[in-house]
Amino acid sequence: MSDADLLAQLAPLYAAVVADVLDGLGFPNQTLPANLRPLTPVHKIYGRVFPAQATTVTEVPAEPYKLEIAAVDAMTRGDVLVVDVGNDETCGFWGELLTTACLYKGVHGVVMSACTRDMWKIRELGFPVFGIGYHPADSKGRADIVEISEPIRLGNVVVKKGDYILGDEDGLVVIPQEVAPEAVRLANEKVQGENIAREDLARGVPMGEVFRKYGIL
Repeated sequence: MSDADLLAQLAPLYAAVVADVLDGLGFPNQTLPANLRPLTPVHKIYGRVFPAQATTVTEVPAEPYKLEIAAVDAMTRGDVLVVDVGNDETCGFWGELLTTACLYKGVHGVVMSACTRDMWKIRELGFPVFGIGYHPADSKGRADIVEISEPIRLGNVVVKKGDYILGDEDGLVVIPQEVAPEAVRLANEKVQGENIAREDLARGVPMGEVFRKYGIL
């Protein structure tokens, strides 16, 4: 399955069904921490992971924003920037100008253990931002990216470049690259099965009978 086909088949899925499928494939710990929530009106995010590691700082670096800019410049269409900032609450790590640059490149969104700002504008742009909250202060001298493209850890999940991510109002799930085609195929099959089971339940078929018939709950 090509990357383009995988992204197209990932797009209509939802986080819970993918998490269920990953359980069955032997990857039970692929959901990101529950405090990472959609911060924009767009509550759906999906794409190919581009990871970055950031840290809280106490002074302005010699080259502020250097690796943040490098990350945006390096990303390609379909990427999602995933940043470990250590649940930093000192600043708005993301903002409107970064969003504008990402939209031009076809980046699908950002997921970060940090806050965002400039919501007055980002809200209009239709760009999904997942994080821990909002903060008006600039990240300069407060939080800074120290590494890009290398694996990061968010909660119990090791997130690697080339993995895939899917998020919605339920939360976020990371699909390891090596099982992504199979996981997406099985998730689409499970959605079809759920649709059939839902029709039976809507007609009043007992829950136990539906579960025995389809093995879906």
